[in-house]
Amino acid sequence: MLRKRKAAKSVAAHDQQTAHHYLVHYPEHPERTDDPHYRDFEAYRRRTEGLARCQFAVETGDTSECNGGFELHHAHIEFSLQNGVDLKRLERAYPGISDPSQVGAWIETADNLIWLCAWHHRGNGGVHSAAASDYEASKFVRGLIT
Repeated sequence: MLRKRKAAKSVAAHDQQTAHHYLVHYPEHPERTDDPHYRDFEAYRRRTEGLARCQFAVETGDTSECNGGFELHHAHIEFSLQNGVDLKRLERAYPGISDPSQVGAWIETADNLIWLCAWHHRGNGGVHSAAASDYEASKFVRGLIT
């Protein structure tokens, strides 16, 4: 027997303070200055900075929320995590990256680097600050994060 659904009540627009607390387990890694592939990162930066556009703005077609200069972001694997990469998982997503001696080099390539404005990189609504689901939703809900 089907029951008739009651009309859903609407929740008024509201602000909600959100905090995420968790422990990240970074594997041992070299200091950035000792990274032999840092020159690749710098070469990519120099080669592409003249054409840099915030990837958030590229995806949304809107630069109105962009703020600050352009910064390179490691889109999939941060430099500090390279020694903890599960190579089988990485190989599945990026075929050809199963050699542990090549992961550090791959981290500094276009496959793993995107340009973001300072706000979308490190700001309150940035990829390094907001939860992944909130960052993604902010592409489509204007003013979601302040």
